[in-house]
Amino acid sequence: MEKGQMTVVTAAIIWNGEKVLISRRMPGQRMAGYWEFPGGKIEAGESPQACLERELMEEFGITAKAGDQIAESVYRYDHGTIRLVALSTEILAGEPELTVHDRIAWVLPEDLLDYKLAPADVPIAEKINS
Repeated sequence: MEKGQMTVVTAAIIWNGEKVLISRRMPGQRMAGYWEFPGGKIEAGESPQACLERELMEEFGITAKAGDQIAESVYRYDHGTIRLVALSTEILAGEPELTVHDRIAWVLPEDLLDYKLAPADVPIAEKINS
C-alpha cells in the first residue's frame, strides 16, 4: 500500500455527435497548458455523479447529468496520487464558459492523443478511442 491519501477526481465524457469535449488548464492553474476531460475533486460524502455535476456548474456554468462510469485510471503526480473516474455525461443546459480553462475543443476520439493531455487522462482517452 502506498503512503499518503489517494485523491479521487471525476472526469466528464461529454459527446457532441462523434466528438468529445476536452479543456485546457489556463496559466496559473496546476497543470497549466495540459488538456483534460472536465471534472474535479470529490468532496467528503459526495457521489462521483454529484461531484461532476457540481464541478461542471462551478467551472463551466453548465447544467449536466452524470451517468455511468466508463473508465478510470490511477496516476502518481509529484503533488500526489489521483484516481480519475470518467463518467458518461450529458449537458442539459448552457454553453461551456471558461473560468479555470483557457480553451475547449470538441475532438474526435482518434485525435485525442494529438493533444498534450494530462497524464491521468491519457488512459481514459485510449479507452474512448478503442
